[in-house]
Parts: sequence; structure tokens; C-alpha cells
Amino acid sequence: MSTRDVANQLVELCRFGKIDETQAILFADNAKSIEAQEMMGTKIVDGLEAIKAKSVAFQDDVEAFHGSEISDPIVAGNHFAVTWKLDATFKSRGRMTIEEVCVYEVKDGKIVLEQFFY
Repeated sequence: MSTRDVANQLVELCRFGKIDETQAILFADNAKSIEAQEMMGTKIVDGLEAIKAKSVAFQDDVEAFHGSEISDPIVAGNHFAVTWKLDATFKSRGRMTIEEVCVYEVKDGKIVLEQFFY
């Protein structure tokens, strides 16, 4: 699968709220995730299972989703980026709108790195 194919599939699945499926289908077992300091204290997570656990913890903190928007991907070589806007009420922080740039690296048809900028 090309980088563009991976990017388009990630966006399509995310727009339907299928985050777990993106990880199962598109991520390499040795993928790495880097969160921005403002949100998670520069948390680096290694491995697909750890990324899934981080996602579950994030989703468990959500009390209510009020809406989200994800852009079409911008692809360059083996990287792509999307912007994502999320409006949610969190158990730990109350209601907030998060706007981020998500950058991904693809190798051999799988995402090997995701990094978030808020």
C-alpha cells in the first residue's frame, strides 16, 4: 500500500470514528507515537500494543464527544499530515476544543511513526 493509500484510509476510518481499526489495519507492530508536550508531557510510546493502550486511556477520559473534523491528507514521500479538530468533554479537564497537526511516517505500507502538534 502506498503512503497516499495509507493516508486516505486513515482519514476515511477516522471520519467514521474507527480509530481502533486504523491501528489494527494501518500500524506496524513496532510503531512509535509522540505526543506534544502541551497535551501529554511529551509522552513517547513504543509499540502497537502501547499505542492501543494510550488510545484506550484517552477514550476512557472522554465523557462526551461534541464533534470532530479531520482534513484531507497532505502527502510528501513517505510522510503525510492531517489537521484534526476535536470538541469533547473530558472527565479530567472538562469541555475543550483540541486542534492539532498529525504527522505520520509510512514504511512498507504501514505507519511506523505518528507525532502530534497542538
